[in-house]
Amino acid sequence: MKYSLIVSIVPHNSGEFITDTAKKAGAGGGSILMGKGTASNSVLQLLGLGDTSKDIVYIIIDDDIKEDVLQAITHASEEKKAHFGVLFTIDLGYFVKAGSKIDEASFNQPEKSEKEAGDADMTSYEMINVIVNKGYAEDAMAAARKAGAGGGTIIGARGTAKEGDAAFFGMKIVPEKDMLMILVPSEKKNDILTAITSLPCFSEAGSGIVFCNEAKNFTLLGKK
Repeated sequence: MKYSLIVSIVPHNSGEFITDTAKKAGAGGGSILMGKGTASNSVLQLLGLGDTSKDIVYIIIDDDIKEDVLQAITHASEEKKAHFGVLFTIDLGYFVKAGSKIDEASFNQPEKSEKEAGDADMTSYEMINVIVNKGYAEDAMAAARKAGAGGGTIIGARGTAKEGDAAFFGMKIVPEKDMLMILVPSEKKNDILTAITSLPCFSEAGSGIVFCNEAKNFTLLGKK
């Protein structure tokens, strides 16, 4: 069975609206994180997010009902204001529920179908994820804007390793972290990655990590 992660970024206190709508369409539920939008008015055409608190909604869904859930969220959001938020999906390589028996085969990445392989060059958007020590996410966002990014969402996080543990991916053990999520057109990804990783705060080994995911089914939510 194949699964996808549905990600929606909407105004604060709107996360329950997304999860309730998804559950009515067959989803089991979701998780809501709180972040802060960083987009300015001039870039609302991409993310529709201002400098306000945001709900980031994660919903893991069986691919068999993915389209039904996406359509339900999109349709219900049309009653909201324009630029209400964004919606996109990420393919999951594997998914294991707590309490279930773990099959080693579950951890193998599913093979791409011929259609998916043929569509590989037609990706519209990429999600750039930047994890840095607290206070540097704004610098990363400023560099990304200069390279063509519209805006992003900052999530407060913390490290879980204790002093003396091996650093995660070589990052220093600093309790407070910022995670910056930037949704960008695929053709701008390399320029934006170069701009971010060229920052002085990335010049020191272990100061941060960056990784990317393909974002599918990108949709602007809200009144058309």
